[in-house]
Amino acid sequence: MRLTGPLHNAKVAARLGTVLGVCFATAFLTGLFSHVLQHPGPFPIPARPAGLYRVTEGVHVLTGVAAAPLLLAKLWTVYPKFWAGLRELRERFTAGLTDLRARRRPAGLRDTVALSAGRLAVIPLTGGAIFQVVTGLTNIAYWYPWPFFFTTAHYWTAYIVTGALVIHVAEQWRTARPALAPGIGPTRRGFLTAVGAATGVLVAVTAGETVTPVRNLALLAPRRPGRGQAGVPVNRSAAAAGIEVPAAYRLRVHGAVRRERAWTLEELRALPQHTAVLPIACVEGWSVSARWTGVRVRDLLRAAGVEADATVRVDSLERGGRYRASELAPAYWTDPATLLALRCDGEVLRVDHGYPCRLIAPNRPGVLQTKWVSDLVVT
Repeated sequence: MRLTGPLHNAKVAARLGTVLGVCFATAFLTGLFSHVLQHPGPFPIPARPAGLYRVTEGVHVLTGVAAAPLLLAKLWTVYPKFWAGLRELRERFTAGLTDLRARRRPAGLRDTVALSAGRLAVIPLTGGAIFQVVTGLTNIAYWYPWPFFFTTAHYWTAYIVTGALVIHVAEQWRTARPALAPGIGPTRRGFLTAVGAATGVLVAVTAGETVTPVRNLALLAPRRPGRGQAGVPVNRSAAAAGIEVPAAYRLRVHGAVRRERAWTLEELRALPQHTAVLPIACVEGWSVSARWTGVRVRDLLRAAGVEADATVRVDSLERGGRYRASELAPAYWTDPATLLALRCDGEVLRVDHGYPCRLIAPNRPGVLQTKWVSDLVVT
């Protein structure tokens, strides 16, 4: 079926492509920041501002949601040109092969190479964009109908899409630039307005999972803040994690320390208590702040004689799982707001929220705010 009409043209495609490109670029940068936080490399990440990750991950998810209707509209608009471009590419290759067989230099070789790069880049760009949007939305919904690990696949595909996008923009810039000039017909304006309205509605009914003033509009949020202790949702319950808190519980500090230490829960409660208002911000986009009270991690480590440049692994009572442990770089464990929380909004932690104690630190993904802490291992 050949699609024709006033909406399948360069002006509509250029405007949609510009907004979609901004969405993908924003999602790529914020996603890269999230990856660096979850997989620290040689460059230290600061613990402040405390709520930075809450903002960046909220923006990451919202731009991904906004990209869904924009991507559908863009694909529908350029569908005829996509196949026409592949036909042109095939014709150029056929002509080039004919010239080579006749031992002639292919005509327009440079233009053919440039055109080929641009046309072929559309394939990973389109496939990768669809993959990113679909898997991102299913991740928000906690539905994983595939055998691969979402985070790894999402991360590496982002590089493929970004590279293909750069090539595509370079190849299409001469066409897109004049198409972005002011002036567009009423039919096209109505179409773009409808796409914009659909995008706005999707963002509005999702943003409430992290933006408090519109929380009541979060109709699509699978983990809506306001449910759970102090309004903090639970991704993984104690039952799902197989948690059994031993009667003789001890929090141990060991490893590269001057002296190993261990505290019972009663002894932890007897230590100086500190309070910090910090968010739990999850990779799926939801976040909520709470008032956490407990013992400063740096006080426990200093009591064991830990050096200020040490890295600390936080172990959980959870026996398995990809995030049963996390690491604290010096910038985090020396921060006065990094706590082993014993209470949440004045209440003793419930077991689903990490009882007997959980890690809470500034500017940190929720998966790294380890629950059911049993050991601090200095490496």
